[in-house]
Amino acid sequence: MAKENPFDPDLVRELAALITDTDLSEIEVEKGDLRIRVARTVTATVTVPVSAPAAVAPAPAPVIAPPPSQTEAPAKAGAPHPGAVLSPMVGTAYRKPSPDAKAFVEIGSKVQAGEKVLLIEAMKTFNEIVAPRAGTVTAILVEDGTPVEYGEPLLVIE
Repeated sequence: MAKENPFDPDLVRELAALITDTDLSEIEVEKGDLRIRVARTVTATVTVPVSAPAAVAPAPAPVIAPPPSQTEAPAKAGAPHPGAVLSPMVGTAYRKPSPDAKAFVEIGSKVQAGEKVLLIEAMKTFNEIVAPRAGTVTAILVEDGTPVEYGEPLLVIE
């Protein structure tokens, strides 16, 4: 007896094309008992600002470079910094409510638990990211308007 196959390869191709066209990293559809998830690997490039002395004198760069990499080590290491605020979703991170407004927080800002620290836009919806605890912002790991992945460290509150 032949078993009916609910798998639709044309639907998978459509979903793959939709991911490519919209620059999403994954999409999932469900209908009854059938669930199809299509995902792609996204490679992100991290840009680290370099201070002027490092740009002028390339030889001292290894001496100046370790402090920024130590600050950003939680983003690259297997275990994030204990004070890291992680992205709850895939989207675009914004550090300020509008292009002409000031940033929600800066390095050194004191925050209270529940205070808005960032916005993440996902599917044309702006989602508030709030501080999970009170403390001082010691590192901001995303630039305004950059894409973020689920679980990516956004900033550190100590």
